[in-house]
Amino acid sequence: MSLVKTALIGLKADSFRHPLDLEATKTLKQIPGIDMMVRNWLGPMAEQVFYVENIAASVLVGEKQLPDLHNLLLDACNILDIEPPQLYVRQHPAPNAYTFAMRGKQPFVVLHTSLIDMLTPEEIQAVIAHELGHLKCDHSVYLTPVNLLILAAAILPNVGAILAQTLQAQLLEWVRCAEFTCDRAALLATQNPKVVMSVLMKLAGGSPTLAPQLNLDAFVAQARAYDDISNTELGVMVKEARTAQLSHPVPVLRAREIDRWASSTEYHILMQNHGFKGETETAPKGGWRNW
Repeated sequence: MSLVKTALIGLKADSFRHPLDLEATKTLKQIPGIDMMVRNWLGPMAEQVFYVENIAASVLVGEKQLPDLHNLLLDACNILDIEPPQLYVRQHPAPNAYTFAMRGKQPFVVLHTSLIDMLTPEEIQAVIAHELGHLKCDHSVYLTPVNLLILAAAILPNVGAILAQTLQAQLLEWVRCAEFTCDRAALLATQNPKVVMSVLMKLAGGSPTLAPQLNLDAFVAQARAYDDISNTELGVMVKEARTAQLSHPVPVLRAREIDRWASSTEYHILMQNHGFKGETETAPKGGWRNW
């Protein structure tokens, strides 16, 4: 029998969205035409490419195909109050997960086999829930150009230079902020901050061999040491330069953020206001963004 979790009935995206995500989204909305560009140009092209790629080179998870993963998906969807997307497993040596969705279309989540191999079932569910967070918060409008404009910059250097100057910095800043929100979704689904922080630790320095030997308490202490770097002006400058071109915040920073939010009054009030106690094994069955 599974542990009893709280299903968050009526959960709204803004009830767990990270403040930095809210602020960065407001900035992006000021860029004219970006939503139309995604819907009318980038979106349809990417949707067709990714759909064909998944069908051709991945395994679609379902009741009769990798049912344990299917149940983890349904359980997380039940807790987060979201319709289940398609879930694919893809053979790949780089541990990763991503999601893609256009409004009104069939969304999907992809897990790489190398990521699955070094995680426990609870940790796999945290990854799935993180990707569901992108869907819950409708991040696809901005995630699509992040991935595809980088591709366009490589194919069309002249256009790419302009795009890099006008969009890339703002988009990458938003993506890093959005990751904090989706880590919160992972916490809401697993309802155990240690599980989410353990995933981040394994992404930072894990492997199927090393993962069982890693020490979470030591990793949390490492996150606090990263905080201490900000005590000097030079430290702040080095940290900002280190992250400016990244699509994700560094793992220790994400772990620190989730640790703080799990201890916050905001988190506990959210759980109390939306919570419905129920056995996750009896959850009703329904139906690119890197982790």
